[in-house]
Amino acid sequence: MAKILRILLVIVLFIIFFEVGLFSSYTIVTGEAPDVKGLMDMQIAEISNIFSPSTVNDVLVKDPTKINISNRMDVARHMENLSSVDGINVDSINVTTYDDTDDERINVTIEALGYASPNSTSGQIVISQDPAYKVIVKAIATYKNGRFAVDIKSMTIESVLKLY
Repeated sequence: MAKILRILLVIVLFIIFFEVGLFSSYTIVTGEAPDVKGLMDMQIAEISNIFSPSTVNDVLVKDPTKINISNRMDVARHMENLSSVDGINVDSINVTTYDDTDDERINVTIEALGYASPNSTSGQIVISQDPAYKVIVKAIATYKNGRFAVDIKSMTIESVLKLY
């Protein structure tokens, strides 16, 4: 019990020492008497902002939610046109979101593997089955007929990564 009281006494003395230092530095900097209520309100507001639910939710990292879309072929064609690759593997399309899937419109990230044009070496064409690019696109998806559909006009290229 005595050990707990000592720890609490040290914490209280630390807080008192901190507050006295704050008030004295305020007096030195401004040349006026400190506004005790204003300084206390500012400290309480800053501490409550640190522990507010919105701040805590921003700090917590959550996994993205996978979304099934109804217009995969249209998305693949548009990704191909935007990224200037020669083909997009429709089976590799992965659509995810951090937004609430109960909303009618959500922001999505679309990732897919892309293929390069066939290489020609000394008159021989070699077609590779291995993807050469990873294409990442941001878009908006809307909820229609029980499934999400990506708005093709909202698609923008985030990055095109060369795979080695």
